[in-house]
Amino acid sequence: MITSDTPVLIVGTESDNPFAIDIGVFCGQATDIADILSLKTFANSEFCPRFISDESDMSDIGAKLKGMTVAMVSTVSNTLSRNELSLRNLLISRAAKDNGARKVILIEPDLYFSAQDRGPQPGHGAVAFERSLEDYKKFDGQPFTSKFYAEALALAGVDTVITVHNHSCSVEKTFGKVMNGGFLNLCPAEVFADYIKSSDVTPSLHSGAGLLVCAPDAGARGFAKQVHQCLDMPSVDLLYMTKRRKDERNVSSCIDPESPCPPEAIAGRDVVVFDDMVRTGNTIRECCRLLKEAGAGRVVFFVTHFYSSPEVRECLSAPAIDEIVTTNTLPCILNRDMQGRLRRKLTVLKLEKWISRYLLDYLGLGTSHLVWEDYTVDMSSKNPRWISMADMRVRFPEQDNIIRESKS
Repeated sequence: MITSDTPVLIVGTESDNPFAIDIGVFCGQATDIADILSLKTFANSEFCPRFISDESDMSDIGAKLKGMTVAMVSTVSNTLSRNELSLRNLLISRAAKDNGARKVILIEPDLYFSAQDRGPQPGHGAVAFERSLEDYKKFDGQPFTSKFYAEALALAGVDTVITVHNHSCSVEKTFGKVMNGGFLNLCPAEVFADYIKSSDVTPSLHSGAGLLVCAPDAGARGFAKQVHQCLDMPSVDLLYMTKRRKDERNVSSCIDPESPCPPEAIAGRDVVVFDDMVRTGNTIRECCRLLKEAGAGRVVFFVTHFYSSPEVRECLSAPAIDEIVTTNTLPCILNRDMQGRLRRKLTVLKLEKWISRYLLDYLGLGTSHLVWEDYTVDMSSKNPRWISMADMRVRFPEQDNIIRESKS
């Protein structure tokens, strides 16, 4: 645990960022992040961060952070763009290194610019497929932005990047090389698996009917396999879907002939569908519709990064999707207005504690003394399962911190 004797500081790119505040609290940092770092803007609109020190202390000027590790938490914001936040990352990191910090760690749960993981030339990105002329053309005239971002972070002083469920092998290889191995891509499969086993989100798992873990397309199969392994239960099977994209907004889905589980095994069983992110929701809507037509019980969509756009909310309101379970890597999803009507079937697993555990492990501070659970649950009282989850809290008071329901 971080104490006054531990040379570690946790800061945020916004002084009121609850994600950064929570990580500081869960790691045991006594000082509020807003009292460590001043995030000021000059009259000409230029940003200038400053690590706060006693104005009368004239010793160790430029060396107040000597030997320290600075862990900087950066999440998306309602008020600042990704471009603004990424520049803040660079300047805060440089401020840390220019004042003596030994190491800077960037915790960015949804890594900026990682969707721009290829460029227009051979060697611009390490992908798992042979790039076609059409694929190169998609990036014609653009920069290889994810590599540039990694190099800019390294130049600014970032030594390690910790992110959550980045699906791009190109990004992982690029950041790993630029950061000399200092790239941690945390997989939430263990969190999702624990929630499935410890809650009533999939009744068929506990009734004896079993459960299906479904990958909606080829890109999601690796993650579905990881969740399946974490569940480690004989009544849980894997199901593979495949999709054909008609155009940017229309897809068709079918059960892959190579699926470990055949179509006839779907009827009467709950199905959990897994993906790393949702941007339009069209693929998931089509996948869940087919599952319901095949006789599935509850169909629950699990997704790590939830972009709550009007299009996503419209697509995922489809009746074939009984519930959506996501995380707060994009903290705006905790806002009930951003959830819209989806609040009736949306559950958010908050990951600050889980990330804190990995941060402490990485820093070599150990976590055996920690007694809190790895995640907390945020659920609107409009969700039909809210009553059962609240009842679980009454029956198991030692788990009181797991449920964080919001009555709306």
